[in-house]
Amino acid sequence: MVQWLRESRIASVILAVLRIYLGWLWLDAGWHKVVDGFDASGYLRNAVANPVVDKATGEALYPNFVAFLEHVALPNVGMINFLVAWGELLIGLGLILGVLTSAAAFFGLMLNFLFMFAGTVSSNPWMALIGVIVLAAGANAGKWGGDYFLLPWLRNMFGRLFGKGTPVRVVRAE
Repeated sequence: MVQWLRESRIASVILAVLRIYLGWLWLDAGWHKVVDGFDASGYLRNAVANPVVDKATGEALYPNFVAFLEHVALPNVGMINFLVAWGELLIGLGLILGVLTSAAAFFGLMLNFLFMFAGTVSSNPWMALIGVIVLAAGANAGKWGGDYFLLPWLRNMFGRLFGKGTPVRVVRAE
């Protein structure tokens, strides 16, 4: 299945639709946070005060994450506000435009899991599922986007930069 996702032309078209849909969800969420303002302090305080707990024992399921929220995220809430709002917006743009698609999918997954660790289910599992599919597909997910042009250019640039011999010549099977 992964090979089909990474190599099939049909998969690349399906992936383009999925990544654009996912990108729109991220872009919409990020746009509203950037334009309307965003303050995560209440959300973070609630996640610390009401952590996700095991129903049988009442113990916090993610105590390290709660400690991170309490001791790192809350004291630096201004930075968190900026990173979440602009991160969502840039993830959305990357997915919609098909530019650095794998990186955008990875960071989208990271945000999805951070939100789920804090106890927010909402659309996060659905978005995470689509994100895993897009990430597993690798470069084929951005074939019908900017990655078609950007990835060969980056390979050549880094090949020259790090002295990997002659620039890589990308031959595309059409």
